[in-house]
Amino acid sequence: MEEIRIETRQRQEMVDITGPVRAVVERAGIREGLLVVYSPHTTGAVTVNENWDPDVQRDLLHFLAGAVPHRHPDFRHAEGNSDSHILTSLVGPSVTLVVSGGSVRLGQWQGIFFCEFDGPRRRSVWVQVVGT
Repeated sequence: MEEIRIETRQRQEMVDITGPVRAVVERAGIREGLLVVYSPHTTGAVTVNENWDPDVQRDLLHFLAGAVPHRHPDFRHAEGNSDSHILTSLVGPSVTLVVSGGSVRLGQWQGIFFCEFDGPRRRSVWVQVVGT
């Protein structure tokens, strides 16, 4: 298992971590198997989405902010970041991907993203590669 460290700069943003994840797979020397990318944070998630056009990330964050507003009169969590916890649960803490031929298998336009919902912060994701 390896840890990738991330410095986020905004309250909500998507950080492309595809390159660092690919490097972990290369170091592991696994030719065929599975890869798990996991966020140990209750206000940060991991997803796979398009990494070619940054407007996709902007649109996703914009939609999520509209679906789960930052402030809501019914939120009771004292830290004021209930939206961040909800968004993390909706997006999810991890992704499982295929490793084949010694590489992470992604579609042509896909990338792996850490989703920051309560930044800016110092974050990390844990990457585990299993296989032969």
